[in-house]
Amino acid sequence: QVQLVESGGGLVQAGGSLRLSCAASGLTFNTYAMAWFRQAPGKEREFVAAKNRVVATTNYAESVKGRFTISRDYAKNTVYLQMNSLKPEDTAVYYCAATRRGNAYSTRPSEYDYWGQGTQVTVSS
Repeated sequence: QVQLVESGGGLVQAGGSLRLSCAASGLTFNTYAMAWFRQAPGKEREFVAAKNRVVATTNYAESVKGRFTISRDYAKNTVYLQMNSLKPEDTAVYYCAATRRGNAYSTRPSEYDYWGQGTQVTVSS
């Protein structure tokens, strides 16, 4: 079955960096667009970043542009989210997601077929 397993979350001070990883299995990785979403307590899940299947198209939420970078390693079936200049408002559970029909501009959770279990990111001020 399809599994998306996130790792790399943790506690970091404002201005610091973290790199999240999402290892995918049970799917043909290069046929899925991959994305990161996040959900803070009491808020809806929101789009963070996405990357197309093979063409190097990326898309970012305005709130993370210039600070976060999404990348994919096709040899390892893994997608990464490099997060720099972290702010307390970045605190959330971060989820990896995969979509077969969508693309890097798919920003609604309903457009995604598979989800990871999430990893907590906490940024202290």
